[in-house]
Amino acid sequence: MNFAVVLEKAENNYSAYVPDLPGCVAAADTLDETIQLIREAIEFHLEGMLLHGDSIPEATSRCVEVEIDLNRIREAARANAPRPTGSAP
Repeated sequence: MNFAVVLEKAENNYSAYVPDLPGCVAAADTLDETIQLIREAIEFHLEGMLLHGDSIPEATSRCVEVEIDLNRIREAARANAPRPTGSAP
């Protein structure tokens, strides 16, 4: 079973959470360590759910990367930037 995991870079560490498993989180100094800890956290979380008689939720969240053309955005921002009063276009 695969669960979506969100990884975030903080100022001094990385953190991770699982949208389909509220409260299932991990944090560490490195990305690799964070991934290992969130894997362990998911397993521990699921085991706890089973021990308490809860059913395992369906993994419904998905993660995708969306590519953005920053050069196009910068050009659009420059073209649409307000001009000082009295300046020529």
